[in-house]
Amino acid sequence: MARSSTRPTSRDVASAAGVSQAAVSLVLGDKWRGRVSETTAQRVRQAATDLGYRPNLAARNLRLGHTRTVLLVVPALTTEFFAGVYTGAARVAAQHGFGVVLYPSPEGVGPARDPFASAQAALDGVIASSMAADALTAISGDQLPLVMLDSDPAGSLGAATVNLDITDGVRQVADHLLELGHRHLLHLAADVPSWTFRIRARALADRLATTPGTRLGTAHAPITIDAARAAAEAALTAPGPRPTAIVCDDDKLAAGAYKAVRRLGLRIPDDISVTGLDDLALATALDPELTTVRLDAELFGERGMQALLAVLDGREPEHGDIPVHLVPRASTAPPRLS
Repeated sequence: MARSSTRPTSRDVASAAGVSQAAVSLVLGDKWRGRVSETTAQRVRQAATDLGYRPNLAARNLRLGHTRTVLLVVPALTTEFFAGVYTGAARVAAQHGFGVVLYPSPEGVGPARDPFASAQAALDGVIASSMAADALTAISGDQLPLVMLDSDPAGSLGAATVNLDITDGVRQVADHLLELGHRHLLHLAADVPSWTFRIRARALADRLATTPGTRLGTAHAPITIDAARAAAEAALTAPGPRPTAIVCDDDKLAAGAYKAVRRLGLRIPDDISVTGLDDLALATALDPELTTVRLDAELFGERGMQALLAVLDGREPEHGDIPVHLVPRASTAPPRLS
């Protein structure tokens, strides 16, 4: 006989098993022991399987006062990296029966400013990048259980913070260039008012300050290839000695630096070395391939979701920054002797 297209209900399961709806709730909620017999429990489970019954989790969660849904708030820029963050967060969430909704910052190309009639009513918690703090405030996400990514632990809005060890990544870049013999560097810095970019500038300056005879210039640009090209070209044509290496806050900025170097008739790495940070797919599409710092975006997302689960359970989240590592490629070499 053809099965009805109407979704089966707990009442249908109760009727098929010859039990009450209360008994169905006990069995399918795994709270039946000591209250109904093993035989009855087996009969209910078999009836549910035969009917193709699935509990209405939405209704159940509303009764319990939570939806098992988490909002991941990210900037619209560097979307490849944050796609990895989402993948990692969603993987851990699924293992614990949670869903993850992705909300790009409205400062970029994204959805309407408030995707929910009431964020507090629709969500159990929020994971947010400090680069999207404006969007977080706009949806009142800072009033919910909150884990901040790439955020200053001392001044975070969240109950927990999860960070990549960006400071160490920048030190690795600086060590690599110093070991090659570079002493005059240009920092092509992301023009984004975010903690993660402030610590990159500080880490680079601090590391170079420990080596005598170094010089560090800075040029700022939004994270687009065209803006980076213009900023790098202006810095490289400014009066005075030309830097022998460009340290970029992001692989997209490095791609812009490549264009600037070539427009000026120079070669990478013969005339100037270039480094990035992220290890996006772009890094190996560039020619020569880009020396950069690999950030494990999926692990970042996993750790963010694990931290939020800990906050929701009243547990202490795992501490310690996520390690990163330099990937040397063909865009760096010893500076040409003058």
